[in-house]
Amino acid sequence: MRRSGELERAIMDALWEAQDPRTAKEVLATLAEEKLAHTTVITVLDRLTRKGLARRERVGRSWRYAPAASRESYVSSLMIDALGRATDREAVLVHFAHSMSGPEADALRSALATADGADEGDQSGEAGQGRHRA
Repeated sequence: MRRSGELERAIMDALWEAQDPRTAKEVLATLAEEKLAHTTVITVLDRLTRKGLARRERVGRSWRYAPAASRESYVSSLMIDALGRATDREAVLVHFAHSMSGPEADALRSALATADGADEGDQSGEAGQGRHRA
């Protein structure tokens, strides 16, 4: 049996992989290997909606669910949340950097260069505050 967070991720995966919004029944069908009740899927979808991770729309008598943001945006928010729990953010970032492959490090360098360029163009002086630079 999956833990709650694992089930949320599996359901979000089903939503991200869908071309169109899905009903709870359709989501459950993609989780066929699981022994889940329809009501469990509805509960998790409602929880994801309250968290702002999914959105829903009424179609006839059913709700249809879709992701509220991209998978990349979601994973990024998880990383930011994890970093926020650290007592030594710099140490966490160093460990994270050392765990990256060469292409991942290159992508991060490129993203940081782009972010630094955006900060320089910001006239308010607020962008990038609180961020540690190596």
